[in-house]
Amino acid sequence: MKQQGVHPEGAESTSDASSRPDTGEEEATAEFEEETHSDEVEGDEPLLPARVHRPSDLMRLLVGVLAVVILLAIAAFAHGTTSGLEQDINKGTGQAPDLLIKIAGLASSIAILLVPVAFAIERLIKRDGLRIADGVLAAVLAHGVTLATDLWVAKAAPDSIQEALTQPSPGDIHALTDPVHGYLAPVIAYMTAVGMSRRPRWRAVLWIVLMLDAFSMLVTGYTTPFSIILTVLIGWTVAYGTLYAVGSPNVQPTGRTLMAGLRHVGFHPVSAAREEVAETPETGDRGRRYFVTLEDGPPLDVTVVDREQQAQGFFYRAWRNLTLRGFATRSSLPSLRQALEQEALLAYAAIAAGANAPKLIATSELGPDAVILVYEHTGGRTLDSLPDEEITDDLLRDTWHQVRALQSRRIAHRRLVGDAILVDRSGTVILTDLRVGEIAAGDLLLRMDISQLLVTLGLRVGAERAVAAAVSVLGPDAVADCLPMLQPIALSRSTRATLRTLARERAQRERDAILEASRQAKQARLDETHDDARPVLEKPDKKAVRAEARAEKRAIDEALDEAREEDLLTQIRHAVLLIRPQAPVEPARLERVRPRTLISFIAGAIGAYFLLTQLTHIEFGPLIQNAEWGWVAAAVLFSAASYFAAAMSLLGFVPERVPFMRTVGAQVAGSFVKIVAPAAVGGVALNTRFLQRQGVRPGLAVASVGASQLFGLGCHILMLLSFGYLTGTEKTPSLSPSRTVIAGLLTVAVLVLVVTSVPFLRKFVVTRVRSLFAGVIPRMLDVLQRPQKLLTGIGGMLLLTACFVMCLDASIRAFGTEGSSISIASVAVVFLAGNALGSAAPTPGGVGAVEATLTVGLIAVGLPSEVAAPSVLLYRLLTLWLPVLPGWLAFNHLSRKGAL
Repeated sequence: MKQQGVHPEGAESTSDASSRPDTGEEEATAEFEEETHSDEVEGDEPLLPARVHRPSDLMRLLVGVLAVVILLAIAAFAHGTTSGLEQDINKGTGQAPDLLIKIAGLASSIAILLVPVAFAIERLIKRDGLRIADGVLAAVLAHGVTLATDLWVAKAAPDSIQEALTQPSPGDIHALTDPVHGYLAPVIAYMTAVGMSRRPRWRAVLWIVLMLDAFSMLVTGYTTPFSIILTVLIGWTVAYGTLYAVGSPNVQPTGRTLMAGLRHVGFHPVSAAREEVAETPETGDRGRRYFVTLEDGPPLDVTVVDREQQAQGFFYRAWRNLTLRGFATRSSLPSLRQALEQEALLAYAAIAAGANAPKLIATSELGPDAVILVYEHTGGRTLDSLPDEEITDDLLRDTWHQVRALQSRRIAHRRLVGDAILVDRSGTVILTDLRVGEIAAGDLLLRMDISQLLVTLGLRVGAERAVAAAVSVLGPDAVADCLPMLQPIALSRSTRATLRTLARERAQRERDAILEASRQAKQARLDETHDDARPVLEKPDKKAVRAEARAEKRAIDEALDEAREEDLLTQIRHAVLLIRPQAPVEPARLERVRPRTLISFIAGAIGAYFLLTQLTHIEFGPLIQNAEWGWVAAAVLFSAASYFAAAMSLLGFVPERVPFMRTVGAQVAGSFVKIVAPAAVGGVALNTRFLQRQGVRPGLAVASVGASQLFGLGCHILMLLSFGYLTGTEKTPSLSPSRTVIAGLLTVAVLVLVVTSVPFLRKFVVTRVRSLFAGVIPRMLDVLQRPQKLLTGIGGMLLLTACFVMCLDASIRAFGTEGSSISIASVAVVFLAGNALGSAAPTPGGVGAVEATLTVGLIAVGLPSEVAAPSVLLYRLLTLWLPVLPGWLAFNHLSRKGAL
């Protein structure tokens, strides 16, 4: 435990003198110190940063941006509601007396300037110039955002937004009022950034001035209700964005404040030593810990919790609350009072339950933004710091006894990791870090505690000893009931990180074993060839070659079986099942929503919005009646042919013999798989699985699919550039490329230069390319030795692209009219761009992204929107939605046959 001392006889620390700005919060802290003692207690403290970036400021920034977006969306889509609201407000304010209007306007105009100046003078008198500088910066930025918003509303915003934010000016009916007040938004940003809202008197004056100004502007017709709301949101959002960017003054209490706080609750401290602990999203909010010696008593363990530490890990906790069911955490950002009461309650409850826990003897506020919790000193070492030989079975059983004591009173610890288990000098186990626990916990939380402790102890002593100790204390039934909780999502963040590290190490050992087995097999084959007297030019026997290949495969499989290791969670399950074979092993559903589902929903909603905006002005009845059904049939044929082309493009990079029609069936099954997974992920996983089932070794199957994908990417880029060149030159006799192609090439060149010049990006790319060459390139060299296979792969890729392009072109011709057709080159460019975006989109099958890209692309190359939208819908119907049922049938058929 590394500690830094705090001694009363020392001089004021560097952090106290220079790195701590004078703020309003510090004034209250200084008053607190003066009241508690007459003789100042000073101490050394590690240098604290002058400014900190508060997650709460970032959260308010995001909330403000979201509120602005929602306001603009309401103004854009609820035109009738906004118009009615404005009419009602204008009707009500029109009845106000003229004298009242003039007095309110004059008073607000004067006060809106005097209030910020008065507050600035008051702050400068108290030497709080940094806050004034922050406020001025926020005001300048808010003014810039106001000008940009005014320009956007006047030049580019939809008419509905312009009507909601502006109205004819009373002084000039040909001019419009400002969408955002040029002086009000900076004033709001200034007053928010300087912290005026934390002072009740100034806050009351602020809101009175704002309401008077808004009332006078509304009554005189110089603004609209939506304009006022937008002005307030912009000022508020810019202020918190500025505070988060430049940082807020650090108000963390120092060691001097701690010593004064201890005197305030009746202790007489002599010195304090701070425990330095690495901060993580799980441990950063535990507070700073001090070892304090007293004049007349045993030492103390003191925890200081302030608002900055309370906010650490906020986004991690918020994400857990969003994605997990209700047991994740109680509150993403509890108040200091709530945190103090929670920790005190858990400390008293744990001791009352008979568990060994630190004894809380005092609590107190430490100024306006911090609290202290005073414990009796325990001492000892954490489980993480103990050497393996000191972790005995008695120690393991003692740990489980403490957990059983908590669970007998329905207390969940919620964080049974190595640094929360303390072993004192006598070998007694003490459970610490109870502040994240929960009383009156449900069965789910109690079972999660057992599974977490099983993994924590298993990482140190192995699964068998951890399970044996748990069974000896809790009984086999209680341990068996926790198996459904034995999954990474139910474990702590640090434990999950450790398990991922161990998984990477196991995978590396398996790869090394495979490479070593392959090397030994090749060396053995070379030795046998050298021992034989067979001439070098003699053609090798095919049967002998196949026998050698089978022998090499068998040696690699045996080496893989020997090197394969079970992960810790699997070992724990097996150890429990040996004791209770009938124990439930199906993992419980703990996630409320998965990240992939959330991202897919957002991306799909955005794509659907862009697509629906193109469909709102189309009359589908006459369009379908006039459709050319011959071209629809042609599109169906091209869609069906694409599956044969996809099978060719895959088999061209697989030297082993694989049945062609079964491969076609696997591609049809992929139509079902890509509906439930992103297009680029589902196809790769299915093809890899299919090749493995056909006898191709896992490593070679991955390499074959990777080679196909890599070669397909190269062909895709070349065809996109070629068709883009043709599209730019088809309407002109010159063969000079279009500006779009030149801009694209220049962009690619700039990106390459940036990647090669930035060390981090260069290392990232080189690492990925090296891993790619390690597996894919040798497989491509094998394919190059079989020209027929290579031609099959290349031909399949070109045929696959041609089928999709012709399907899209036939869909266009089915709904097109005279003069509405476009060239094949333009169709190819639009398809290639849409397919690339669909592969990168996180939605299943690229839903939303592909439709929007294809529709916008076809309109951009000259196709009318009333033709582009239904053509894209027909194309996606034939290539994505209709094949789902045949794909499901093919998937089930191949699964029953063992081919998937």
